Amino acid sequence: MKLWQKLSLVTVSVLLLMGMIFGTLVIYRSTVYNQNKTVESYEQQLKSAAYAFAKELQSSPIDSYREATKNSYLHFLIRRYDSSEYILIENGRVVCNETPFELADAADERWKSEEVFSIIQRTGKEYILLAGKKIPVSSGSDYSLVLVKDISSMYYEIRTQAFFYILIYLGVSLLSVLLVFFMTGRILRPLRELQRAAQDIREGELTRRADVHSKDEMGMMAEAFNSMADRIENQVTELEMESERRRQMLGSLAHELKTPMTSIIGYSDSLLHVNLKEEKKERALQHIYEECRRLERLSGKLMSLIGMYDNDSICMETVSMEKLFEQTLSLEEYNLKKRGIRLEYSCQMPDRKLDRDLFTSLLVNLIDNAAKASKEGQVITLTGKDNVVSVKDEGCGIPEAEIGRVTEAFYMVDKARSRKAGGSGLGLALCSKIAELHGAGLLIESQEGTGTVVSVVFDEER
Repeated sequence: MKLWQKLSLVTVSVLLLMGMIFGTLVIYRSTVYNQNKTVESYEQQLKSAAYAFAKELQSSPIDSYREATKNSYLHFLIRRYDSSEYILIENGRVVCNETPFELADAADERWKSEEVFSIIQRTGKEYILLAGKKIPVSSGSDYSLVLVKDISSMYYEIRTQAFFYILIYLGVSLLSVLLVFFMTGRILRPLRELQRAAQDIREGELTRRADVHSKDEMGMMAEAFNSMADRIENQVTELEMESERRRQMLGSLAHELKTPMTSIIGYSDSLLHVNLKEEKKERALQHIYEECRRLERLSGKLMSLIGMYDNDSICMETVSMEKLFEQTLSLEEYNLKKRGIRLEYSCQMPDRKLDRDLFTSLLVNLIDNAAKASKEGQVITLTGKDNVVSVKDEGCGIPEAEIGRVTEAFYMVDKARSRKAGGSGLGLALCSKIAELHGAGLLIESQEGTGTVVSVVFDEER
């Protein structure tokens, strides 16, 4: 059973039960009230009649009358006070009764009470009120007056009221059931919308959102649900992009490994199966050595790049930028001297919080890239000022259409020249990731034939 059906049934059951209890109490209280009022009214009537009857008896010498005369006189008095409603009792026996009812026990002591005694008896479908009282008269006989009244009409009216109440109750109950079911379904409609949205998202429709605009708790829940769905969609998108990047990186890695491995296998096969001269043997061994070194550099840079994606153990410390530049110069001095390239540097930067090893790797990669693009006799400039570190070369430059892709893993503008220079296409990808980890961005400005400037710009807010 669905939630809206459960809520509707519970609400309707409670309403019907409360209505039934309330109606029963109302009918009961109405019956008791009407009955008490009716009895009080007839008791008052009996008291008045008994008082008037006593006055009549006191003013007449009834004890001196003969029996027949006395009976006639008593009948005369009863008729004056509506003989169809009263029974007169003398010394425990009925002496006058013109009502349609018979008094079962006229000698009952209850009729001799000074106070009115009342009782309601049911005879078939009729309800009879019997109210009796002693007549306060001083004579030789004891007289009592009993009022007999058919009050069935009162109960008929009560039953009629109860019947109309039941009709009204059933009509209101039916209307309440319809309204409760309708209103519950309408109130819980946003919940069904949330359920449909959740099912759509579960089935892969990540752009699905709950269309709920109310300002109540349902609206707040829908807003939270949509925010959660936004976050899930962003995370899934990021995971897909990351997965695609890694897939492309692995594909590029397989492609990059194929070329040196083919070369190594070819030269090794020649050495094993072909009788080569010493000079050709030396050249083959040299090629094998160079390709193995390139594979070593490639695997090292790849492991560094993967490690920075998966490892968050970065050690930030305050580092003197000038000393860091000097350390980088000493690391690159031999390589640049062998290429016939000069490195100049200047530093006007304050100390910064960096991971020394990672940032040194960034500078070394930038200088290596600049050296590969430069010719013998050209100058590479390393500068640091305010929040910018720049490496400038006078090399061949990068085509404008390629600048946006040079930070992708394994992407090389001139693959033949890059491989010849020992490149792998991972240098700028490493630099971009290291800059990101330091809250900085990589800015590349280049023009073909005039050189390239790669800047690391620190964002102070980040």
